[in-house]
Order: sequence, then C-alpha cells, then structure tokens
Amino acid sequence: MRHEVTAADTALAVGSGDVEVLATPRLITWLEYTTAQLALGALDPGQTSVGTSVRIRHRLPTRVGDTVDIAADGPEVDGRHLRFQVRATNSAGQLIADGELERVVVDRERFLANLP
Repeated sequence: MRHEVTAADTALAVGSGDVEVLATPRLITWLEYTTAQLALGALDPGQTSVGTSVRIRHRLPTRVGDTVDIAADGPEVDGRHLRFQVRATNSAGQLIADGELERVVVDRERFLANLP
C-alpha cells in the first residue's frame, strides 16, 4: 500500500505532537489497515479479525508530500492469533518504521453481541 502524507496526517493535525510530519497514530492506522486486508485470507464466513497488539518503532520523520510504502509479512498463525511483521519506507527507500502487529480472529456476531 502506498500513501501520500498530507497535512491531515501530521502529528500537529491528529494531536499527537506539534510538528508537521507524519504522525505515529496515522502510520499505525495505515499498518493496521494493511494487516486487516491480509487477514481476510485467513477468515471463514462470519469471522472478522480485530487488532490486539501493536509494537512499532517509528524511526524517521516523513514530511508532507512524501509517500510512504507499507508492507507486511504474514500472517503467522497460532490458533486464532495472527502475527504480522510490518515495515514502512519513504520515497527514498529509507526504513521509517518497523515492528509487529497482532490480530485475533473472532466470530463477528458473537463479538458484537458482547458489547456492553
């Protein structure tokens, strides 16, 4: 997946800091989206996956207008748990973030029925 960093994606815009560079929360959203899409291949009808753990190292800042490529390997499957190795690079090919995301496979109806 490729994303262009806009003013709406900055730490200043999302409230996670006061600089106009790619916000870590926005980066995590892009990583989560990528793993959610990859998880679809491991699901049976009536199932969905939910994010349960994020361990990311945001290594370099990315300016507005630059592009970010998101990649994920996996999933590594352990029962209902799906583990993905993720990374993000800028337009110069520099690693700007890497880490691991975990998702859990759940029955969609049962999951929603348990909401308070």
